[in-house]
Amino acid sequence: MKTIRDFDLKNKRVVIRCDFNVPLKEGKIMDDTRIKGALETIQYALSQQAKVVLLSHLGKVKEESDKKKNTLKPIARHLEEILGQKVLFIETTDFEEVKKQVSTLEDGEVCLLENTRFYDLEGNKESGNAESLARFYASLGDIFINDAFGTLHRSHASNVGIASFLPAGIGFLVEKEISSLASVFCPKKPFIVILGGAKVQDKIGVIEKFAPKCDKILIGGAMALTFLDAEGYAVGASKTEQESFAFCQKMLEQYPEKIVLPVDLGTTKVYEECTPVYKDITELELDDYALDIGPQTIKNFENQLKEAHTVLWNGPLGLYEFPSFQKGTKELLLYLKEKKDCIQTVVGGGDTVACAMENHVEDALYHLSTGGGATLKYLEEETLVGLEAIKRNESR
Repeated sequence: MKTIRDFDLKNKRVVIRCDFNVPLKEGKIMDDTRIKGALETIQYALSQQAKVVLLSHLGKVKEESDKKKNTLKPIARHLEEILGQKVLFIETTDFEEVKKQVSTLEDGEVCLLENTRFYDLEGNKESGNAESLARFYASLGDIFINDAFGTLHRSHASNVGIASFLPAGIGFLVEKEISSLASVFCPKKPFIVILGGAKVQDKIGVIEKFAPKCDKILIGGAMALTFLDAEGYAVGASKTEQESFAFCQKMLEQYPEKIVLPVDLGTTKVYEECTPVYKDITELELDDYALDIGPQTIKNFENQLKEAHTVLWNGPLGLYEFPSFQKGTKELLLYLKEKKDCIQTVVGGGDTVACAMENHVEDALYHLSTGGGATLKYLEEETLVGLEAIKRNESR
């Protein structure tokens, strides 16, 4: 697949799809990881004397009032600071006015267009991959580079549609994601998969994909409760997914030696931040909420990981929103940090990645994926619609 290196960028207008979907609070950026992740590609294009046009979405735009909180203006100002040069922010969404402002760019200059999802207020043009919007984006450049791994699983005008109308390739961030995630498709064994998060339904594709090839699947988070329920344990007041019940039973029957479930849990009587009460899985009462794995489960999981060479982890093992119920996730991340010389760990999923960074273990892990839903989809299918659009472009 073509990358940005394969194009002569000098004097060209290069449209780069980035993922600047960062958390904002009252207009202030709370975490700029995704912005920094795009820098290598942007700086390379600028160093090649390209005129750079940046596209990104931010949040969901369902009604006019969403525009104020989801404007990309704070991102433009922050990008200006870390690039060390002016970033022209184009606030208008009028096609002709956007074209006019983009045409003022000189070689080595950069602009950022307003949130692509503002066009969803005009009949879902962005999320519906409207040809008119895709052609408009294509009219702004000579080359299209997709560096937004986190949106590659969505068929939108700014990442799939535009690739039909311009020579296209991928940026450095997407290239790194694909290269790093490839390690789990042909893993060095023993290969352990760790799964957490809220819903079994979200992980069915990953479980079905990796269960035959991995050595163990360690399951925590709320999804573990549905597996425990399927195994016959009472899970107290915690909700389970009845629609996934049959799948869990099937997996437990098919892979009884591979699936490892919690043996104790951090519980509470009130669904809020508080000190956990740790209980054996046989001891949960009707009014207990189970919100984290317990200390014995942490030891069991660490024992399973002792001989591992490759680890794939998606989803926190407790309710990450409550600090008291992050213990299981933190302890296992710290364990993997200690084993960095012999275990190649790939982590995907926003909360798990955030926890790794908060605990300063990111440099000890092989790869932290920026993708979220895109990472899960790629792990399931080994491709994404945004990548397929670029491949079709190359074959023409």
